[in-house]
Amino acid sequence: MHSPNHSLSPPLSSPLSSLTLALPDEAATVALGGRLAPLLDAGTVVWLDGDLGAGKTTLVRAMLRQLGHHGPVKSPTYTLVEVYVVSSIYWYHFDFYRFNDTEEFVDAGLGEYFRNDSVCLVEWPEKAAGHVPPADLVLVFRFPKNHHHSGRVLELSAHTERGQSCLNTLKSLIPGAAA
Repeated sequence: MHSPNHSLSPPLSSPLSSLTLALPDEAATVALGGRLAPLLDAGTVVWLDGDLGAGKTTLVRAMLRQLGHHGPVKSPTYTLVEVYVVSSIYWYHFDFYRFNDTEEFVDAGLGEYFRNDSVCLVEWPEKAAGHVPPADLVLVFRFPKNHHHSGRVLELSAHTERGQSCLNTLKSLIPGAAA
């Protein structure tokens, strides 16, 4: 299991608000993706962080399926970015896990993808520290500390007004989540 190296994480503002959810199984992750996807509008940047194999790509796949994408949804671990066009919005799914140097972001020309007509979902943003744009939402997946329970814990935090609006709506859609 690989944990993110937060000493390299891009600087974040203090979260405006947060939400912690238990995701007991893959079905719960898929359901969350279905609720979250319609809340993201063009220009949104979402950082997906956390343990290797904890559900980041599963969530992205569920989001794209909810929006009507029927083709394959692969992890971009080797390609760096997978591109999907859904409802006239470009959805870019990045994975910087294999970066050895933050400059690889610039060398690959990835900055041009972060536009007002796209939603950018970024796995391992700390590997491109200083280059990847700030997040509207940060989603951190963790395996529970209590190993007697399966599933994942997901911490969602809003770092912009756009992220705050999304998180507020998401809280209203999840029973017991509104604080």
